[in-house]
Amino acid sequence: MPLSEEITLTDFYRYPPVGEDDWRYMYETAKVRALETMMLSRGLLADMASAADFAGAAELSSSTEYAVAADSTESQIEQMLLKRRRAIRILFAELMHDEELVRMLRVREDFANMRLALRRLVTEKPLGLDYSDEGDVPAEEFEDVLRRESYEHLPEHLQDAVEAAVLGYYEHKDIRWIDYGIDKMEFAWQIRRAAQLKSVFCASRARILVDLYNVRTMLRLKAAERDETEFFCEGGFVDTDRFVQGLTTPYESLGSLFFVTPYYEVVEEGVRYLLSEQSFLKLEQQCEDYLMGFLKSTSQIAAGPQPIVAYFLMKEAEIRAVRMVLIGKKNFLAAELMLNRLGTWHS
Repeated sequence: MPLSEEITLTDFYRYPPVGEDDWRYMYETAKVRALETMMLSRGLLADMASAADFAGAAELSSSTEYAVAADSTESQIEQMLLKRRRAIRILFAELMHDEELVRMLRVREDFANMRLALRRLVTEKPLGLDYSDEGDVPAEEFEDVLRRESYEHLPEHLQDAVEAAVLGYYEHKDIRWIDYGIDKMEFAWQIRRAAQLKSVFCASRARILVDLYNVRTMLRLKAAERDETEFFCEGGFVDTDRFVQGLTTPYESLGSLFFVTPYYEVVEEGVRYLLSEQSFLKLEQQCEDYLMGFLKSTSQIAAGPQPIVAYFLMKEAEIRAVRMVLIGKKNFLAAELMLNRLGTWHS
């Protein structure tokens, strides 16, 4: 099977290929198949979101691994969720035979830490405690490296990212260029690394992330009546020219523009909700639904690293969903908003 960067939109209908079986993972695949049956259903999450108050949501969580007390504070909720996230990451590393695939996902934390450190540096905000300590580079090193402008000790992919972000910010005096510079380099590194590892699944996922990033960027630029086409990233399945064209296409015609792509429903639903509610909430939900649908397509694999990675990423999404609901109930967020944001991929 060719690597995903050789695949075009004419080669698949809904989701791109995920690669072939790897029989080294027979036991591990069976284990995550069993674990998947214990993931939270959308029905339970919806019931928690619709509960009368936080105490009601907490009671519904009592039979799950996310159990919290009715008098739990936000800090206690966050600590519980961090503990669950650490546990799933430890399990993921234990199940994987390919350390480089584990590292490929771990590097996400380095890019996130760099983004946070750069934003704090240019806005002169004080240090916080929300850096992740689960990346390849110790979290506490980032701000020191950036302050000294000494990047040579960072891995090459992080050097490229920080240089692109810093150059963009100081040239345009716009903090959005920090995000763009890092995003662009992270996507490029993911696609390149997937090719080096000959992972069709990781390459497909990286290209999907580029496309969904471009969909979000297109609609946000369009809503702000801006035409900064340089914010689109290369490397996805959909050529950036289509997103550029979308900036000048009437909202009611955007669905037709993306009809020949796998993202027709993402765009249609995102636009509909944006026009009616002036919110990107449904767009975010649709993007996550598509990505989760791709991860669930690994069910076609009898044995391999793909189901292991997919389960890990779906558990991360589940943790984010639980956080949204519990913290939302704690802060009296309207149930309707949480229900609109909950993905339909939860079985």
